Amino acid sequence: MLTVPFVNLAAQFRDLEGELTEAFLRVGRSGQYILGDEVTGFEGALAELCGCTDVVSVANATDGLTLALKALDIGAGDEVITAPNSFIASAGAIAAAGATIRFADVGADFNLDPRCVLAAITPATKAIIPVHLTGNPADMDRFTDIGRTHGLAVIEDAAQAIGATYRGRKVGNLGHLACFSLHPLKNLGLLGDAGAIATSDPQLAAKLRRLRNHGLINRDESTQWGLNSRLDALQAAFGRVKLRYLPRWTARFRAIAAHYHERLGNLVQCPIHRAEDAPVYHNFVVQAVRRDELMEELAKQGVETKIHYPIPLHLMRAGQSLGYGTGSFPLTEQQSKRIVSLPIYPELTDSQVEHVVASVRNALSKTQQSAMTPQAALSPL
Repeated sequence: MLTVPFVNLAAQFRDLEGELTEAFLRVGRSGQYILGDEVTGFEGALAELCGCTDVVSVANATDGLTLALKALDIGAGDEVITAPNSFIASAGAIAAAGATIRFADVGADFNLDPRCVLAAITPATKAIIPVHLTGNPADMDRFTDIGRTHGLAVIEDAAQAIGATYRGRKVGNLGHLACFSLHPLKNLGLLGDAGAIATSDPQLAAKLRRLRNHGLINRDESTQWGLNSRLDALQAAFGRVKLRYLPRWTARFRAIAAHYHERLGNLVQCPIHRAEDAPVYHNFVVQAVRRDELMEELAKQGVETKIHYPIPLHLMRAGQSLGYGTGSFPLTEQQSKRIVSLPIYPELTDSQVEHVVASVRNALSKTQQSAMTPQAALSPL
């Protein structure tokens, strides 16, 4: 039986093994293993990709969000609004910066609903962190308008969205700051933890470069408390190799997503996005009424699936002290019971993609689920 693992990182490594080995030898022979020319070159290439003036690389995207808040002087006594349906790092970084987490519900596209954000603003609110969940851009024009009106910083959590475009503009250059994850599972995944912060504000960029390196301005003097969150030169060298392939990989993500939409859109609730946007489909998340049964049937047919994410952040034990409970964010909670992520990555073969489609269709017939059109149970974007 043909099998489809949810991820296959080794396949991509095999494709690039020669180039990655050359990068390893280059860095090893250089003797420069932290920061340096490899990191500077990688940051410059990322800045060009995002259409911004500066990228500051960091050890991981969680540090990136924490440092972004610190660079904006957001901390104790301040509130930051984000989504309750993201990975825990989106909210955890707010806590790590010493600020208070405030959640707002999401819309049908899984991204923060601007109307709910407006309702969540208090005098203590200092920033909004919209999450481009699954690689689909949030409605950044609405959030920047809200930010200007209420004097709030807007930080893109673009961890899953490298290469995506919003109304023709690159994600990463839509707010005051943007944070990307370069974790191995991401669309541009390195061979270990890594992240990056993008900005077109030179003062913020300079501050971030200090903050990621203990606040140091030279070898012996620090101007403020920072973190040790420097990117290894080796990861930057791997990133410079992989960046050359990102356009090809992104096209493959989109082609697979288009096939899923075409073949499954009348059976399960497929992802939606604005016509003028171009998501990168880090995850392809569908919704089905009898989700758990669907996953069990797919597993029997060799198709591995995941849930991103099964427990909303406000219902986790970590979030219970925030004072929210069941029913606080109805759409987030409804979606969490229906969502399931299908395999999607560039190394999937056409036969594997077709096997996923056939398996979903077969599994749905076995579980006798009702068809759900893309408009079912959706609020308008």
